[in-house]
Amino acid sequence: TSSVPLILDSFLTPRKAIPFLACAVQMFLSFAMGATECVLLGMMAFDRYVAICNPLRYPVVMSKAAYLPMAASSWAAGSAASIVQTSLAMRLPFCGNNIINHFTCEILAVLKLACADISTNVISMGVTNVIFLGIPVLFIFVSYIFILATILRIPSAEGRRKAFSTCSAHLTVVVVFYGTILFMYGKPKSKDPLGADKQDLSDKLISLFYGVVTPMLNPIIYSLRN
Repeated sequence: TSSVPLILDSFLTPRKAIPFLACAVQMFLSFAMGATECVLLGMMAFDRYVAICNPLRYPVVMSKAAYLPMAASSWAAGSAASIVQTSLAMRLPFCGNNIINHFTCEILAVLKLACADISTNVISMGVTNVIFLGIPVLFIFVSYIFILATILRIPSAEGRRKAFSTCSAHLTVVVVFYGTILFMYGKPKSKDPLGADKQDLSDKLISLFYGVVTPMLNPIIYSLRN
């Protein structure tokens, strides 16, 4: 949460200088938080699946002995991926004025300043995207297929409404978070200079949305369900 005021400060003063180490820390924290959120949303989809499809077994399957390791492994996986990506980025030589065309030390913006081959970074980022974006999205999609099939078999309309409300908050967060992430990291990059400038602006706005707006909306979304 402490990173949000720094991001807003960078937004208001985009030319503000940042030390190399501080940039690395900011890059690590933002990437770790995003990767961890991806895994946690997948874990929460499993939680919703058990709650809807196997409600009698829910206290046993999702006991404290189960959900604590699930949460810890999500943080560990996100942190490990962030360490790898940050280390690879910080080892690159940087040329020119070293002005980051972004609100923060976002890893994609930092890689654009490198004056060396970044093919290793691109491949590593692609593998990370598959692991932390593709696999959780697929897991969530499959979970909700089973959830939807179970809900449709509920005879009463009131029962279906309650079941849908159980998943509504999680599904809303998934759509908002993954929608912005996939749009930023999954869309093709423009080679036209004018198109690249527009793309840089859209990347900034999308990054601001999923890095600041989405975390602020999460408590409201989950509170609306309650």
